[in-house]
Amino acid sequence: MTQTKARVLKRLRVKPENTAGFTLVELLLAVVLMSILFGLAYGGLHAAGVSAQRGEILLVESGELRTAHQFVRRQLNQLLPLPYAVADDINPVRIVFDGDETHIQFVAPMPGYLGDGGPQVQLLELAGGSDDRVLQFSHALLQGFEQEDLHERDPIVLVEGVETASFEFLMAGINGDINTWVPSWNQREKLPLAVRLNLEFVQSERLRWPELVAGVRVDEQATTSNTGRRSYEQAIQDLINRNGQPSS
Repeated sequence: MTQTKARVLKRLRVKPENTAGFTLVELLLAVVLMSILFGLAYGGLHAAGVSAQRGEILLVESGELRTAHQFVRRQLNQLLPLPYAVADDINPVRIVFDGDETHIQFVAPMPGYLGDGGPQVQLLELAGGSDDRVLQFSHALLQGFEQEDLHERDPIVLVEGVETASFEFLMAGINGDINTWVPSWNQREKLPLAVRLNLEFVQSERLRWPELVAGVRVDEQATTSNTGRRSYEQAIQDLINRNGQPSS
């Protein structure tokens, strides 16, 4: 009886090599490996998303910077020798252009999408703190102009995040030859030969201001006439008649 029972138990015994499944240690190792793989995949996707977002922001900022650069150049190229004020002193001076390192004020036609057509007094100035400034733009109609008209509306911010900036002006020598760049324009009854705007950004590693040197496209006689007020006004009228009334 005992031998029969032993033979039955021997037949029912399951051999280890025929068993199926995983041990607890193998399951734990598989879970750890899968967690590592999922973590690496998520990290890669997150980094790619952040990089794409930064690239999109940089693209937008570069587009805005390029638009501002083109706008400033266009307005400076269209400077008109039209007086917008008279200096109140012993010898009145008809002011057509005023500027220093932080601002310029002049007359030029306006794009139609920013205001009425025709000549308008325009102000480009640097405002804000010492290390985070903005380049902003204001304008008002030339007809009946008063200085406070430039502040009736909020200025248009063209460029933000400016660290250092300055305007410079190209002047002519006594004999009409090109002289040098100056940081302040004192001959307010005349237009400079050219205007240069230098900008450096707080995040200079991301954004760069393209070199901007804008020449004035008007006849020299309109700004250098020494024959009196009548000749000056006639030069302006000839300029308008030749090119047509400035418009958008």
